[in-house]
Amino acid sequence: MIYDYKVMTRDGSELSLSEYKGKVIMIVNTATGCGFTPQYAPIEQMYKDYHAKGLEILDIPCNQFGGQAPGSDDEIHEFCTLHYNTTFPQMKKSDVNGENELPLYTYLKSEIGFKGFGDSEMAKKLNEMFSKMNPDWDKGPSIKWNFTKFIVDRNGKVVERFEPTADMKDVENCIKSLL
Repeated sequence: MIYDYKVMTRDGSELSLSEYKGKVIMIVNTATGCGFTPQYAPIEQMYKDYHAKGLEILDIPCNQFGGQAPGSDDEIHEFCTLHYNTTFPQMKKSDVNGENELPLYTYLKSEIGFKGFGDSEMAKKLNEMFSKMNPDWDKGPSIKWNFTKFIVDRNGKVVERFEPTADMKDVENCIKSLL
């Protein structure tokens, strides 16, 4: 269950997800130097619009995809607050794939695997890029890129996974349906 997991906050303290019982949670791996970085704006807007109704956001910066989150935790936080006026909490920069991945991500990926990037222009570009690197890139549940989002309902069930290419309105509609 999601409430069995803990993450490290930006200041190094431990946050138990059990503190979010009864809340809808968006868990997203982020990067400050990514083409999807502008998604911080709609994520922040959702936080402002729905936090009082029970939405929590776990922003977990990750530098595993193209080295696009190279700064320290404080530098990443400063970038986000300066450029996107973020107010939701950021966690400590962490791995989401591989031998050092957060146990939370091992769990999330076991609940909902990769289902594809969709058919947008950006999805086509990512499909082409990954196919050139590895013909089996789309096999398995791994996180493929920055800004992959998992949505958890008020009962702690992982109900949806949105790839970075997903329309943010679809993400918002999913969240609204759970609040």
